[in-house]
Amino acid sequence: MLDNNYRDSRVLLDACRARDTRLLYASSAATYGDGARGFREQPACERPLNVYGYSKLLFDQVVRRALPGARSQVIGFRYFNVYGAREQHKERMASVAFHHFNQFRGDGKVRLFGAYNGYDAGMQERDFVWVNDVVAVNLWAFEHGAVSGVFNLGSGRAQPFNDIAVSTVNSLRALGGEPALPLAALVRGGLIEYVDFPDALVGKYQCHTQADLGALRAAGCTHTFAPVEQGVAAYVRQLAEGGRGRGASREAESIVARASLSEQGERSRGD
Repeated sequence: MLDNNYRDSRVLLDACRARDTRLLYASSAATYGDGARGFREQPACERPLNVYGYSKLLFDQVVRRALPGARSQVIGFRYFNVYGAREQHKERMASVAFHHFNQFRGDGKVRLFGAYNGYDAGMQERDFVWVNDVVAVNLWAFEHGAVSGVFNLGSGRAQPFNDIAVSTVNSLRALGGEPALPLAALVRGGLIEYVDFPDALVGKYQCHTQADLGALRAAGCTHTFAPVEQGVAAYVRQLAEGGRGRGASREAESIVARASLSEQGERSRGD
């Protein structure tokens, strides 16, 4: 993990700097650990709980030291809980929304962790961010090449896992012509089931995450992020139709191409 997330990333950074090539890379909210100190892009908040988070933090620190001398854009986005199109290849590590979709299709119910660490069943909270919003912010970064730094990329709101489950189940019910039901009715009907919190995760689990978007907003990004109720509903419809979301990909390809041409023009003028 250190090879992939730290050493190889350093090689990539060095190569980009040597060629004055911009680099936008994936950091992670895992750098904050349990979030007891907040979720701001500041060393005082950064206390990872595992090797993954530590490896991401190590590279973020390298980037911070390199930024004063950088001649091209370098941005690390600390992704929170991303869900949406084109994640099937992640298998076990795919989003909760993806797994809930498949659980309900296969078993007629979805499963969530029960009560843990002062949180009632299904009420552990995460900052769930729709991949369409992630793409939009990355495209904003491509169009603002003077912006560099390490930034949180989440929705800025914390929502319980129950919200994901309710949105998934009711979206699938709607596709079948059935009415939406509140959480209590879904639980009573056995459509949402709670399982005991696993011993293996005790002390290693983030019960609350919520991106502080202050730095991203200060950099000029004004994008509005979708709540779970909107993003998951759209994602469920896409999964049910077997779609992969080519619209966002085409827009991304267009903007990246324009940015590449712009960079080539700048280099030609500088030679």
